[in-house]
Amino acid sequence: MVIVPVLTRQPRGDEETNRPRLTRSAEARHDEAVGLAQAIDLDPIHTAVVTVNDPRPATLLGSGKVAEFAEIVKEGHAELVIVDHPLTPVQQRNLEKELNAKVLDRTGLILEIFGERARTKEGTLQVDLAHLNYQKGRLVRSWTHLERQRGGAGFLGGPGETQIESDRRALQDKIKKLKHELETVRRTRDLHRAKRKKVPFPVVAIVGYTNAGKSTLFNRLTGAGVLAEDMLFATLDPTLRRVRLPHGTPVILSDTVGFISDLPTHLIAAFRATLEEVVEADLVIHLRDISDPDTAAQAEDVERILSDLGVDAGDTSRVIEVWNKIDLLDESNRARLLADGVDGNKTPPIAISAATGEGINVLKAIIETRVSGELETLTITLKPEQLGLVDWLYRNGDVVSRTDNEDGGVTVALKATQSAHEEIESRLHRKNNG
Repeated sequence: MVIVPVLTRQPRGDEETNRPRLTRSAEARHDEAVGLAQAIDLDPIHTAVVTVNDPRPATLLGSGKVAEFAEIVKEGHAELVIVDHPLTPVQQRNLEKELNAKVLDRTGLILEIFGERARTKEGTLQVDLAHLNYQKGRLVRSWTHLERQRGGAGFLGGPGETQIESDRRALQDKIKKLKHELETVRRTRDLHRAKRKKVPFPVVAIVGYTNAGKSTLFNRLTGAGVLAEDMLFATLDPTLRRVRLPHGTPVILSDTVGFISDLPTHLIAAFRATLEEVVEADLVIHLRDISDPDTAAQAEDVERILSDLGVDAGDTSRVIEVWNKIDLLDESNRARLLADGVDGNKTPPIAISAATGEGINVLKAIIETRVSGELETLTITLKPEQLGLVDWLYRNGDVVSRTDNEDGGVTVALKATQSAHEEIESRLHRKNNG
């Protein structure tokens, strides 16, 4: 069973920009909550969107609604109730008691999905740490086994060490151990970055709301076989691949975990070692699902998380916005969006379809221009002993013309990036000295 509480109280604006936060439609929130449940193979027997005018400290929902849902749970023999909203430990405990079923809030559900999706040791460590931090605040149960013995000290001869205290201490020990292991992971990643900087390939990170098509784009650009399915959080562990752009510029492309609204802060903290790939990237591609009705709100959530990581989403020299899934738009909406932008944004969009390949060559050219500079027109004259460079020129530039000279050498006119120009000069210098 999936319950989507919609609070009538308007969300606060962004304190830094004084810009009001965009609200999502109830339908979009409902579809996302059901998608999250289905992402771990849950089959909801009943879903409901509930308007909450006055959130109750004890149960979040009103007593009438709680009683109504308890009857549905009983009749449907439901074992799990998902509440698409953060719940306090007390609210979760009270709802479990009233509904007579296990209750999972939005944070807990996201953690369950992450736990199932993690494949690498690093991903598993990060999920485990987030799980333990989440569980630490949930040790508020009042089951009978939680008191192991009666103590003789105190005014009333109260209980001795409770199971809660023992569990909390055990959790804290595990958290400390995981943090130590993740610190080792962080140092290893730092070493890898240092090695990459010695061979200075620019790093391009793809970020976006979950299910925006990041892995599909990653596969399209690199030819990799990363899992790409139409589901929330289809992939979790980061993937890096080296790819050569049209004019020969090599870059490292990074596919990261998808973002989502109300992403738990301790989850961001746990995944910081992974998300630092975004922080260290030379260029960030913010991929948007432009076919989603809530694309503007999703973009705002991504920008907020980037800001939390220290990345300025408004820095157009480093962050480029790309609209994906334009193949899912009808002709009228497509023409309107490409002409007018979203929310009055008149900036010409970079519109692509990662699934069909439309616009990918344009995107590659823009990436190459950002990391290597504008194309320059060059005329290179090679001596006979330098003809070994001809093949390299064809692979790393657009050859406009070629003239065979009488001395056996060639003169090549080509368009190449600034970095390719520098590489040509370096290769010619080495040839001359050799």
